[in-house]
Amino acid sequence: MGNSRVTLRRVAEIAGVSPATVSRVSRGTTPVSPEVRDRVLRVIEEHGYKPSHFGRALAERRHGALGLVFPGLSGPYFSELIQGFEAEALETGDSVLVLASHSRADTDATVLDLADRVDGMAIHGGTVSTDTIAKVAEQIRVVVMASEAGPAQASVSAANDTVKDLTRHLLVDHGYRRLAFVGTPDGSPDVTARWQAFLAAHKAARRKPPAEPIRVGLQQSDGAIAAEQLLDRDDRPDAVVCANDETALGLLLSALGRGLRVPQDVAITGFDDMPMAALVRPALTTIRQPIRELAATTARLLADPLDQPAGDIMLPTELVLRSSCGCGGVP
Repeated sequence: MGNSRVTLRRVAEIAGVSPATVSRVSRGTTPVSPEVRDRVLRVIEEHGYKPSHFGRALAERRHGALGLVFPGLSGPYFSELIQGFEAEALETGDSVLVLASHSRADTDATVLDLADRVDGMAIHGGTVSTDTIAKVAEQIRVVVMASEAGPAQASVSAANDTVKDLTRHLLVDHGYRRLAFVGTPDGSPDVTARWQAFLAAHKAARRKPPAEPIRVGLQQSDGAIAAEQLLDRDDRPDAVVCANDETALGLLLSALGRGLRVPQDVAITGFDDMPMAALVRPALTTIRQPIRELAATTARLLADPLDQPAGDIMLPTELVLRSSCGCGGVP
């Protein structure tokens, strides 16, 4: 016999899904797999669950908000992440509280304060200390973006080892002999992994890599700073692997401004495949990563923790060959 007092959370426990999924099924909003929908509907019918607007909100969420913590907000990369995250949060009726840690001396304390106002938190890799992530994870669900999970319950990253394929392409397919890497491995788990892939490609090709990367930030202006260190010296590299598209574009524009030809005098490559990469001339060879999918997957892990696996999720990336490395087949 049905019990009208059964709660949304109890239905979720019986069906083996999250409260958010029960809410979705009862409202018929976001698509749910047929198997899960049938299971939830069967439990609802057997137990006579009658959703209450306020009761559902209280059972499903404490705050109805998710936190999103970034090192900064400038540039197309973070813009894409925010849009992908907010679009997914909209599907579950969650608001998004964004915290940028740049220029903050009290980032860890601010993140801990944010944890009291949200139901789950996405933290970009390299933003806050491991100890802080562990403290937040004791209170709410935490998913780390662009890094391994560590003390968080899960992580979502894009594969950085495609840089090995890119570097091999420059060394072997084009025959470039003096490569440079632009980026600061110590400042980002992603950049660290890309530098390691760059070194691995040199080892596999039995070539000697540069002793150190060109340590600059990840904005277009940092690419111009890298140009001053790379392009004005006598032993200028004949190819450069940049940690992201923004620095690659800054370097490319600086090279053209110096009267250098790209790729004839220096080949330049990036990572991300931002829209501008295909629009500049020469078009930028880069690695395409699914930035919006990365953010959307992170939001789903926070919204439906019982329906999603814990651990590390790795999204594939793709080498995109264009003119800036010497490939003429793709504009």
